[in-house]
Amino acid sequence: MSNYQFTDQFRLIYDKAVDQYANGQRGAETFFNEEENTFLSANGIHAQHLYDYAEDATNYGDPTYDRALGIELVRRDYFLNIQNGEASDVVADDSTWPSKGETVRGIEWLPRILPKARAKLRGELPASVMYSCGGDRRFFTTNDIEPSEFLALIWRHGDGDDEAIGAWVEQRVKSKA
Repeated sequence: MSNYQFTDQFRLIYDKAVDQYANGQRGAETFFNEEENTFLSANGIHAQHLYDYAEDATNYGDPTYDRALGIELVRRDYFLNIQNGEASDVVADDSTWPSKGETVRGIEWLPRILPKARAKLRGELPASVMYSCGGDRRFFTTNDIEPSEFLALIWRHGDGDDEAIGAWVEQRVKSKA
């Protein structure tokens, strides 16, 4: 695989997924051939994530290709350079995450999206969970944050600095007003 051509190949696969979903095909396991699945795996991307993007892009118009690409570029960079191209064998347990209604610093969804974004970054999201789902998008639009930007913020602050992340989001909210 050519690293330089990653975005071109990702675009082809994203567009294929959107077309298939729009035409009634269902199930991530039915969307991609062996070569496409190999490409996705080699870049730390799960077929389910492309399926989720296609479903929400078709039904809600978001995430767009550009937004999905941004998210997956951050994930890919982490996968290749921090995980050395080795997929995690952990699957996060979303039942242990804070509830959807919890707040930190008065910011809705922030407690829930922290472990979710960490799981996305490490490739540990369960198949039933989407990063940049409707709830996440509401958090991002309310707080004027690009999903890939938040994923990069999570990477910079690691697992232990929720206070700094909360302060950053709070500052973003203040600068928006």
